[in-house]
Amino acid sequence: MGSCSGRCALIALCAFQLVTALERQVFDFLGYQWAPILANFVHIIVVILGLFGTIQYRPRYVMVYTVWATVWVTWNIFIICFYLEVGGLLQDSELLTFSLSRHRSWWREHWPGCLHEEVPAVGLRTPHGRALVSRAGCALEPSYVEALHSGLQILIALLGFVCGCYVVSVFTEEEDSCLRK
Repeated sequence: MGSCSGRCALIALCAFQLVTALERQVFDFLGYQWAPILANFVHIIVVILGLFGTIQYRPRYVMVYTVWATVWVTWNIFIICFYLEVGGLLQDSELLTFSLSRHRSWWREHWPGCLHEEVPAVGLRTPHGRALVSRAGCALEPSYVEALHSGLQILIALLGFVCGCYVVSVFTEEEDSCLRK
């Protein structure tokens, strides 16, 4: 069968995508970033669905994965714009935490090489008894780490989109050729 090269590539991409999404999910949980946690959860489910569809020759599942790849690219472009504060977006907004936590990115609060100092919390809403942490003297800004994570996700999703389209076309060609015989 000639589709193994595309199938194998998509299986490898989905496996790598799962690993990177799980890593990102862990750090978003540590930073109480609720919007990215939900997006990562849906992403993990759809990547598993795409992996299953690729292994089981289910072109509809692979098509769902391919469509999701475009949504995932859009989400990660938004995350890059958010952390680089493009277009009026501010990192200090509570957009990603749904105003449920005063935490920000885990990288922002725990990046190695930064001098950390606690800032006194204003008001009575101090979740988990923790205050914001300001950073100074960082060798690499934590916002760039978040942007690099998103850039990697975009690259993998674009490759997954291309491989997914190829696999769907091969699956449908094989299905059509079987029906014609």
